Amino acid sequence: MQLSGADIVVKSLKEEGVEYVFGYPGGAALHIYDAFHRQDDVKHILVRHEQGATHAADGYARATGKPGLVMVTSGPGITNAITGLATAYMDSIPLIVLSGQVMKPLIGYDAFQEIDAVGISRPCVKHNFLIQNVEDIAETIKRAFHIATTGRPGPVLIDIPKDITAQVTEFIYPESVEMRAYPPVKLPPLSEIVSGVEAMLNAKKPIIYSGGGVVLANAQEELRTLVRSLGFPCTNTLMGLGGYPHDDPLFIGMLGMHGTYEANMAMHDADLIVALGARFDDRITGTLDGFAPNAKILHVDIDPSVIDKNIKADLPIIGDVKDVLNGFNAELKRRRKDINPELTTEWWGQINEWRSYDSLWYDESDTIIKPQYVVQKLHEVTGGQAYVTSDVGQHQMFAAQFYGFSDTHRWINSGGLGTMGFGLPAAMGVKFAHPDADVACVTGEGSIQMCIQELGTCKQYDLPVKVINLNNRYLGMVRQWQEFSYEKRYSNSYMDSLPDFVKLAESYGHVGMLIEKPGDVEGALREAFALKDRLVFMDFITDREENVYPMIEAGKGHHEMRLRPGSKAQ
Repeated sequence: MQLSGADIVVKSLKEEGVEYVFGYPGGAALHIYDAFHRQDDVKHILVRHEQGATHAADGYARATGKPGLVMVTSGPGITNAITGLATAYMDSIPLIVLSGQVMKPLIGYDAFQEIDAVGISRPCVKHNFLIQNVEDIAETIKRAFHIATTGRPGPVLIDIPKDITAQVTEFIYPESVEMRAYPPVKLPPLSEIVSGVEAMLNAKKPIIYSGGGVVLANAQEELRTLVRSLGFPCTNTLMGLGGYPHDDPLFIGMLGMHGTYEANMAMHDADLIVALGARFDDRITGTLDGFAPNAKILHVDIDPSVIDKNIKADLPIIGDVKDVLNGFNAELKRRRKDINPELTTEWWGQINEWRSYDSLWYDESDTIIKPQYVVQKLHEVTGGQAYVTSDVGQHQMFAAQFYGFSDTHRWINSGGLGTMGFGLPAAMGVKFAHPDADVACVTGEGSIQMCIQELGTCKQYDLPVKVINLNNRYLGMVRQWQEFSYEKRYSNSYMDSLPDFVKLAESYGHVGMLIEKPGDVEGALREAFALKDRLVFMDFITDREENVYPMIEAGKGHHEMRLRPGSKAQ
């Protein structure tokens, strides 16, 4: 069958089962957009900014486990998408960005809207391609899907010159691709599984440290089997929340800079750390010099480059975390009689003592809204079953600390890059993926303005997202650092010119609510979520000086957390 390059692009996406492509048209991509117009199988979603397209596709991918698709034009189209590529790259999210490029003969001659898309994206993609011939389009797209979704997932860019999309060739979509330089992930040797289990059976102060890799691998059930079989304490990273249920007694809370006292103290004092799909980044480890001084490190990851990168592993295991967990569980089942709960009795006594400090305690108020209270009420109103997206800052940490996640793929946030503007477009992607689910975007007045134009997209496609704007009139996390480390010199962190968010939301055709009293929080949330077919922008005027606790400050270790003044054993 003879097809144009543009039709081959769209037909290839159909072959891969793509439902939605998020994008923004432009001259170099117009042949492809014309191909979209001539079919109905792959639906194109018109965003208001290319960054919004990448975040929407990212949110879709995080909520479904399937790759997100983006279509942009050349020049500023691709440069606007770079932030979204970097966001997905840092969090290992499968994303495929198709970018139009100027005609092949013009490349390198500073043509209108020309940019070296391959060069500019290289640091923040798993791989990228520049299509040279129309005959290469189908196989390249197949390769892109394979690379984006296998091994450690990540974004892939395909740059397509405009003249190639107009050329015609035979369309044959390959059933599979083989890439010698990209071998499939193999099962680790049984000896490594046995050694890992042996270390677990002999540990007296163990901790299971579960990261985003468990979520990406859909290995939550295998993780839960392991934790419950051993009776070990389990902590999740910010990216791993939901991998283990928040209300299970074996869960000791989130780990890291704003993690719980008990999780961080247990990490510091452990004699065995079982790291599963996590990368020991700086927000988890604190200062490397004093990290877990007495612990043996068992590190499981699909990416060999992560092993020994920040923390040296005593027992490294390279493999898919789901496969490795299945191996651990099978070996533990075989050695069930060797599991001795008494080995960790004293350890649990110590952990429960740390728990008694209630490190997430905050001083509730009848006169001013506390952001933690809003998130707690959000959990209550939604039964803990909402898909929650966030931007970056204090509101992100409050959502992570207080919403309480029991399922994977429900917590959608930019963990590695920390991208302001992520929350609203990501919520759009989630809503396309799960149209009947409650989707809440927990944001702040700084972050929401980064991509607020996507309220127009929400209106065009009738996306009834609920926006929870925790408005403290500050760039809250910046202000907190300035309070702690810069002697309260609040340089450029106060926003003294904010829009009327209620009127702004209404101008886009949505419902706006202003909430200023604690007594009105729950009622407003219930009213908003009862409006099943409307986007509701809820502007909560919160305590402008509230801080996120606990906090590990720069240069400090896990055992040197700053706790909220007044915290004490309960």
